[in-house]
Amino acid sequence: MFETTTDAVHPRFTKKPAYPLSGFKIALVQLAVGPDKSKNVAQAVKEIHLAKEKGAQLVALPECFNSPYGTQFFKEYAEEVPSGSTCHALSKAAAEAGVCVIGGTLPERCGEKLYNTCTVWDNTGKLLARHRKMHLFDIDIPNKITFKESDVLSAGDQITTFEYQGIKIGLGICYDLRFPEMARLMADQGCSLLVYPGAFNMTTGPQHWELLGRARAVDQQLWVALAAPARDPAAHYVSWGHSTLIDPWGAVRAHLTDQPDTLLADIDLSTVDEVRSQIPVRVQRRTDIYDTIQKS
Repeated sequence: MFETTTDAVHPRFTKKPAYPLSGFKIALVQLAVGPDKSKNVAQAVKEIHLAKEKGAQLVALPECFNSPYGTQFFKEYAEEVPSGSTCHALSKAAAEAGVCVIGGTLPERCGEKLYNTCTVWDNTGKLLARHRKMHLFDIDIPNKITFKESDVLSAGDQITTFEYQGIKIGLGICYDLRFPEMARLMADQGCSLLVYPGAFNMTTGPQHWELLGRARAVDQQLWVALAAPARDPAAHYVSWGHSTLIDPWGAVRAHLTDQPDTLLADIDLSTVDEVRSQIPVRVQRRTDIYDTIQKS
């Protein structure tokens, strides 16, 4: 658990974490995902170990890293959490590599329901968090893309944050990135980093992927990591790729193209306090007139 200190700028400021670490190295693994589930998982495990060898302390995988993305695939590839084979592989990899693993997403089966779920494993292989995608991807852009996750998936109903080595991290999945209220609640809970495994498509990706990531970073004055699968032009659903790391100033610190690769970068946590003290919008909000609250 991290200790907190009262902010000296204004008593209305939410208490902020006293970080035990000034920074850490993150790896965003942009995997090529195919129809072979075991091959997808094996490649993810390999990349987790390679990231550790390069100094990563936190490794994030992309959305639907163990299966093709599509409503027709979710039921076939679904498994229970944490008892499924993919979860066992992630837990073992995290423990053997000695890193925290944000396991992208996988189709989760829970009773009669299916969810798009992100699991998080600490460096001993313990399950730290599970986030079920809250906002389902139901869109219709004529002559470009029509998709309706709600035909198959159920929506999660929880804001998800976790702590690793004293650092508070928030989770969202792909379409969750479009909802600033969700990011606000995670920031209010003390997060200095938000991680979004996502697979924006070839229509919305070029327009909004980086833009939304930068918006959330600037809005909440924190780091944002976007972890995407690599592009496969032959796939039923084609991912934009472009995994990206954005700092609290809204600057892109590192990004990939559309090919399989790993983004490895340092996160300086002191930048969070720097931005929030220099541009103190968090204490200037007119909470006497408006506010963002968590209802349940």
